[in-house]
Amino acid sequence: MKRRNFIKATAVASPMISYFPASLANMVRDKEPGKLEKRMLGRTGENLSIIGFGGIVVKDATSAQSSARVSEAINYGVNYFDVAPTYGNAEIMLGPALEPYRKDVFLACKTTEREKEGSQKELDQSLKRLRTDHFDLYQLHAVNTLEDVDTIFSKGGAMETFLVAKKEGKVRHIGFSSHTVEAAMVLLDRFDFDTILFPINFATWYAGNFGPQVLAKAHEKKMGILALKSMVKGPWPKGAKRNVPKVWYEPLDEPDEMTMGMRFTLSHPVTAAIPPGNEDLFKMALGLATKFKPLSSSEVEDVKEKGLAGTPLFRYPKA
Repeated sequence: MKRRNFIKATAVASPMISYFPASLANMVRDKEPGKLEKRMLGRTGENLSIIGFGGIVVKDATSAQSSARVSEAINYGVNYFDVAPTYGNAEIMLGPALEPYRKDVFLACKTTEREKEGSQKELDQSLKRLRTDHFDLYQLHAVNTLEDVDTIFSKGGAMETFLVAKKEGKVRHIGFSSHTVEAAMVLLDRFDFDTILFPINFATWYAGNFGPQVLAKAHEKKMGILALKSMVKGPWPKGAKRNVPKVWYEPLDEPDEMTMGMRFTLSHPVTAAIPPGNEDLFKMALGLATKFKPLSSSEVEDVKEKGLAGTPLFRYPKA
């Protein structure tokens, strides 16, 4: 049996998550030598790799490329895969590539449909494409407006699909993703979700005031917290050549910068971060994440300085 090293981080002076660095003391963290650390996903009882495989990594790939990318991620210890119908043909490519490993991984999917009929159709389609009879996590995808929230929870809204699917065993856990503080905070009050998928990034945190309030509330509710945009530098500068396929923002692409962005996010009580969907950046992230260590106090000050000097991808309140 391989030796495992169970990590229990030391608590920092303040328990307030809005103060950074927040404590990892209450997170179960499991590190096997040479593999990615795994962490408990809120109150679900699941342990996920700190790096998730975003389905965009296999978007427009060949079958052979898709299988190779999934296999490589599995070898690093990735057991969390996340995909959506809006990611082009990613579901179609991921289904066969992931099928040999399906029983050993945590598979998450999403829907942007806000009403019952459309979300049911999309759920059934996604299950078929991904060659599975259930999703470990099904999420309301990119809920960014209060109008979306109202539609989802109205009579004939998508929430009806989610609740029936969970009762039938097609969905094990229910979550949501959002790119606005306003919608996320309302959703956190509206329903007892199992997970949240939200941007946690050093520049949006410091220069955009975007993230602390959502993370604090989700942590208070003991939810599983999954992170987006940890490796974002900012929006593409005006006139810049957008030369990174599958990435709509300017990514951190130097190893030291990528590590800094990743460490900032994962030094919070976040279970996992999903890197950019560009396959080269994802591969780099896998290697860097095997050496993850929480930021020290002096490093926190350096990251804060960089964050305050940056241009955030998101702001709260929105400009």
